[in-house]
Amino acid sequence: MPPPTPRLFLIRHGETEWSLNGRHTGTTDIPLTARGEEQIKSKAHILVGEGKTIDPKNLCVALVSPRQRAHRTFHLLFEHLPKFPDHIIDVSAREWDYGKYEGLFKHEILAIDPNWTIWRDGCPGGESAQEMCARVDSVISKVREYHRQYFEEGKGTRDVLVVAHGHFNRVLISRWLEFDLATGTHFNVEPGGVSVLSYNHSSLDEPALNALNLYADIK
Repeated sequence: MPPPTPRLFLIRHGETEWSLNGRHTGTTDIPLTARGEEQIKSKAHILVGEGKTIDPKNLCVALVSPRQRAHRTFHLLFEHLPKFPDHIIDVSAREWDYGKYEGLFKHEILAIDPNWTIWRDGCPGGESAQEMCARVDSVISKVREYHRQYFEEGKGTRDVLVVAHGHFNRVLISRWLEFDLATGTHFNVEPGGVSVLSYNHSSLDEPALNALNLYADIK
């Protein structure tokens, strides 16, 4: 009998001042708001712990963006437990580099380029759509290698956790499902929301989306 199907828990950081007001937040390293911290704390006891959805004994590895909003989110999820699980600060899990559009509202960007869409055009002075796609694909490759070793060789444990960002997570969901990057425009990921990615029919050749925006404050 095959082992339980491996999973990827993909979490967006909690609310920040800029995520609340709609500014593009890539390299700017701003903290969670008080409400953002509470978003994560309120779900940690429900979501994380022995026998719960994210059980530390099932976590093979956690990959965390280097931005403080993501790292703080990770710590808030696990601070009620006796110890933190092993985790890697992974620069590949950072948010899209918005370049010259960093800190701008969408309407301000459209005033500069009325035809702009990030899914096609990327960001001048930052990352192109092709560069973002390649970076996210590299993270997926890491995750799937952990899953392969667990599922086929019995190494490690079942689950991987990634704590990252809005556009990053939307791209990852699209690419996990083998869609073009631009399909990410159809997936909303709310601050603090949890997505679950796995596989159908116990086959690593059939990537699937199991859940989107679990425990999030849906607008």
